[in-house]
Amino acid sequence: MKVLLVRPKPHKETIGLQHIMVCEPLELEYLASNIPPGIKEKVRVKIIDMILDKRSFKKILETERPDFVAFTGYITHVGVIIGLAGEAKKFFPEVKTGVGGVHAEVVPEDFLSPDIDFIYSKNGIDGFNRSLQGLLAGKTVDRIREELASAGPKKEFFDCQPPDRDAVGVDRKAYYYMFHSPCALIKTSFGCPYNCSFCFCKEITGGSHFTRDMEEVLSELAAIREEEIYIVDDDFLHDGNRLEAFIQGLKQKNIRKKFLVYGRADFIAENQELMAELKNQGLEAVIVGIESVRGKDLLAYNKRTTKDINEDCIALLKQLDIELYATMIIPLDFDKRDFRELTAWLRKLNVRFVNLQPLTPLPGTDIFEEYLPELIVKREDFQVWDMAHVVLKPAFMSTRRFYLEMLMAYYKVVMRPKHLVALVKMHGIRPNLKMLLGSSLVTFQYVEKIVRGR
Repeated sequence: MKVLLVRPKPHKETIGLQHIMVCEPLELEYLASNIPPGIKEKVRVKIIDMILDKRSFKKILETERPDFVAFTGYITHVGVIIGLAGEAKKFFPEVKTGVGGVHAEVVPEDFLSPDIDFIYSKNGIDGFNRSLQGLLAGKTVDRIREELASAGPKKEFFDCQPPDRDAVGVDRKAYYYMFHSPCALIKTSFGCPYNCSFCFCKEITGGSHFTRDMEEVLSELAAIREEEIYIVDDDFLHDGNRLEAFIQGLKQKNIRKKFLVYGRADFIAENQELMAELKNQGLEAVIVGIESVRGKDLLAYNKRTTKDINEDCIALLKQLDIELYATMIIPLDFDKRDFRELTAWLRKLNVRFVNLQPLTPLPGTDIFEEYLPELIVKREDFQVWDMAHVVLKPAFMSTRRFYLEMLMAYYKVVMRPKHLVALVKMHGIRPNLKMLLGSSLVTFQYVEKIVRGR
């Protein structure tokens, strides 16, 4: 059986961070490495990353002639995936299709389509393997669906083989995150121990948070060839004891890597010595959900931080020379003065990188139903649910103006001459030109929204 594992290219309407980052399809690498003995000998699996593979899907189908195609993606990929599945069915009427990923786990009904045979809404690796086993045994799609539905609850642990990082072939060297290149991914925990109202991450595990065995993590880490490592936990900086074990393990096993992680501002601000230890062991950058400069927003988001905590976090990262990638949620009641105050605050704190995201109540989160009356896009316009489009009606300005204010704030903070000079000194001209081109492509997408007014 010929099996294709496909990561689709985003819809052209999606405002895409793929212009400044393309990370390896870790979930597909896990599928490739965890096919059980007895099944593995009967299937040929190939990962197709359509972000990098410039062939049309029709050409891929003609060349590969698959029996089974499994897709992964986010909410923005729903329409794309259903379309590709339909194309596969049209080309090969007997081909079977499946879809997994975080959106399929939280809002599986979005993928209901006659062209999608299997939706992996829980335990995706097990579900995928059950599909393979059933198809090899000649079972019908309906019968396999029944078995998937009766397979039991979501697992609260991680019990599988490390990802097959060689399954992406020559594409490995092309994966990067901004200036971290080439960059590999590793996941050491699942879920998040916090309960921010806007967050989709906690919905994936139903609010549960569980961690992998540290020895297992360190063994996987030691086997990764890339020096740059992006730890894609929803919150890596959470448990001080676990981080101490991580640090000691790096030292004992003589693992020398450069790390990019997610972390909370309060943990960073309260753990100066631990952050300094992590810096000594290769921590280069932290993605921090600063979220807002306004206290009322932080309360509404159930963020459990304050403006002062955020400032302490930013100051400590500067002191330790750890790069900050700040993310900010822009509520739709922002007026021109709010944008000016936000910009002045970020400039005063000398924040070098910031991602400004309009408040987006994603389907599946706590706040989605609350904001339904204020939506200015259709629920089924999946391609615009990218946390970059304005999906709610701004209170004090037009949608066109809101996009313009976000774009101007971004350029006033990020594109300051002293920042650009510092980045050239740190990374050289070529990587900076690559980032400039990528950010320009995103800018053009925003300019298009400003011109169209939506």
